[in-house]
Amino acid sequence: MQVMNTQAALRPYDVVLVGGGIMSATLAMLLKHLEPSWTIAVFERLPEVGSEASAAWNNSGTGHAGLCEIDYTTELPDGSLDITRALEVNERFQQTRQFWAALVEAGILGKPETFVNPVPHMTFVRGDDDVKFLRKRYETLSAHPLFGSMRFSDEHRVIGDWAPLLIRDRDSGESIAATHDITGSDIDFGELTRQLFHHLRWQDVEIHRNCEVRGMRRNNDGTWQLRIDWNTGSDHITRKVDARFVFAGAGGWALKVLQKAGIPEARGYGLLPVSGRFLRCDNPAVVERHVAKVYGRAPAGAPSISMPHLDTRIVDGRRAVVFGPYAGANPRFLKQGSLFDAPATLRPHNVKPISAAIKDNRELMWLLFGQLAGTRKRKLAALRDFAPAAVSDDWKMVTAGQRAQIVKADPVRGGVLQFGTEVVAAHDCSIAAVLGSSPGASTAPAILLEVLERCFPRYQPYWQPKLRQLIPTLGQSLIRDTRLAKQTISRTAETLNLAAPLPG
Repeated sequence: MQVMNTQAALRPYDVVLVGGGIMSATLAMLLKHLEPSWTIAVFERLPEVGSEASAAWNNSGTGHAGLCEIDYTTELPDGSLDITRALEVNERFQQTRQFWAALVEAGILGKPETFVNPVPHMTFVRGDDDVKFLRKRYETLSAHPLFGSMRFSDEHRVIGDWAPLLIRDRDSGESIAATHDITGSDIDFGELTRQLFHHLRWQDVEIHRNCEVRGMRRNNDGTWQLRIDWNTGSDHITRKVDARFVFAGAGGWALKVLQKAGIPEARGYGLLPVSGRFLRCDNPAVVERHVAKVYGRAPAGAPSISMPHLDTRIVDGRRAVVFGPYAGANPRFLKQGSLFDAPATLRPHNVKPISAAIKDNRELMWLLFGQLAGTRKRKLAALRDFAPAAVSDDWKMVTAGQRAQIVKADPVRGGVLQFGTEVVAAHDCSIAAVLGSSPGASTAPAILLEVLERCFPRYQPYWQPKLRQLIPTLGQSLIRDTRLAKQTISRTAETLNLAAPLPG
């Protein structure tokens, strides 16, 4: 293969986005709405955009809104529940729904059913203690309009009406309970990403594929120069690209970009890669009996992405049911990454935080390695806790995407494992990245609004009215303004063809 190097730089860009997933697509859409004249380029290392964590079968497709994720509520020492996290996640997802609705109304996105579909969200528990907890969770959450459509039952008959697979062949005397919310959704983030980038191409956003960022350095004027390898199939071409602002929305590789940039704000950060696998069923006789995303409790010490769930998926208009995730240890930061991803990011400043986080999360480590070594029989046993009548031949194992959990330095414990997502930005606002995972994709607009606020503070007075064209409730609280919350959910449900909230 011929290798050609050139020192000729392309024209400088206002913004360079590293990674062609939902984060970069959303940020590019926001920036083009705010500043149509800005030049933007996207560099994706794979042949197609939306092919890594955003791809439909590489994630659960859950529109995370706190409706079913039991870990978003915490029982306090006095017995009450802290629902702050659930409310915040739901409010952020309502911003996402407004953003998508505005793009559908503008004709930028296609028919809603091509990327989002109504699928009820459920929480399912077993045992007297968890039933008691779930009832308390329901009573606390359902009092708020954001969760006003949630329903609770501990009766087998009612739960069977909601999700027949949960009840078929289950002992009628077993203590179980579930909540059910019709306003839930299933999302194809890969298709959503492709539609966003399709529109952006017509807005003069350059989208370069088969391109990998190999190096970065700061120019004398404060801008960045990126060294990028183009794989044209027959040639490898190295080019240098200048940018006023760089954003890394490349999943686990975002940390690698920050480390190449050498910004001090990235010191102390590490990532713990976690692989995911699911059992998938395409048998129509089974698929037709399950229309819900049913989440249970995660094993002790496990991250929220390890919450077991039995999900309806709708991809390319076809339905399937998946169960998982079965987590495992894998040093790759991306599904199509390198076995050296995790080792290559080790630095003197993050070895101690990573070691401390691993030491403090032994249960999680045992879970990862235990599931990695688990037999198919053990995996099916976990499935049958949810669907007792599951037949082995109906389910095949599929590999989902990689997730990278944040590890960061801590002055007391040395290092902590942090769940969720976090924005890391340079002090001069010239480069930023999003680290972490769930509920990232579902709340991408809110996350990227934080990027814009931190990195472009002087533009905010001018941008706010434009942003409210896309997200009308921006700057208002759906948590405190109950009337606005109801109106917003109803309006976006109508535009996106999602289930309308129940009265009450």
